Amino acid sequence: MRAQVELPNDVASELAGPGDAVLRSLEGHLDCDVFLRGNVLTLDGAEGEVEMARTVVRELTDLVRQGHEIAPGTIAAIASALDRRESPSRILEDVVWRHRGLKVAPKTVNQKRYVDAIRRNTVTVGIGPAGTGKSFLAVAMAVAALSRREVNRIVLTRPAVEAGERLGFLPGDLMAKVDPYLRPLFDALYDMLEPERVNQHLERGVIEVAPLAFMRGRTLNDSFIILDEAQNTTAEQMKMFLTRLGFGSRMVVTGDITQVDLPREQRSGLVQVGEILEGVDDIEFVRFGGEDVVRHKLVQRIVEAYDRHAERQATELRPAQADR
Repeated sequence: MRAQVELPNDVASELAGPGDAVLRSLEGHLDCDVFLRGNVLTLDGAEGEVEMARTVVRELTDLVRQGHEIAPGTIAAIASALDRRESPSRILEDVVWRHRGLKVAPKTVNQKRYVDAIRRNTVTVGIGPAGTGKSFLAVAMAVAALSRREVNRIVLTRPAVEAGERLGFLPGDLMAKVDPYLRPLFDALYDMLEPERVNQHLERGVIEVAPLAFMRGRTLNDSFIILDEAQNTTAEQMKMFLTRLGFGSRMVVTGDITQVDLPREQRSGLVQVGEILEGVDDIEFVRFGGEDVVRHKLVQRIVEAYDRHAERQATELRPAQADR
């Protein structure tokens, strides 16, 4: 079956993109051929697949007309949604936070599930590789909750664990020493709000950014609490953090279990918490993969290469372990 769809010129231009990247990406996830000549899109294949492709093109046209940018992250989201037979517009239209030119919205199906999980649950745990938007989306959700007065403050925390360097060699007092570990959280805040507003919130305690050690002995009520880099918590620290939860609060825990900087003999609290709390009501785990990386494309290739290397090492070790 062959079908032709006439598109508005601006939509055709967006769909073509640099080097027909959008169309080629879509064609890889549809069982039909896609051709664009001028503003006429031709779909060639089995009847059912052509009808599916026509539906997808209509959705993409609506996204472009609504002002969505068809960027690499958008292409990945569309492709991911198509693979799961989900609507691309349902994902990309869920804008979590707007600030001037910034529009924060899920770019993959798993990011959409992560955002929905944070809305539904008191505690959400996001586990996955670098660049999957775990921390950035969590901060955006926190800022949005604060703006809607659902919470009275935001608490952002990280364990101050070294990744190769020693904390004691850094100059300054304790806060100056831990600042490099907390800097990514500050960067996300300054992306979401005016610098003056962030500084005012920090001075008044409406936003608190502190190392995990400062959480001990506290009960955090009416707060949106984010624990970042949670793979570097011990089991005791993770339990301590989760039991800080007070009334009217929400918690998000994020981390990458492939980047643990703890001593080899010490087990990550993030790994253990999945075994202990999986299936507990009002706690949800969302796991990201390399397909959810929305940074530079090279980051996704790096993550995939490391995953392949880890699998090869595991395969090589199995015979040696079996001989013991």
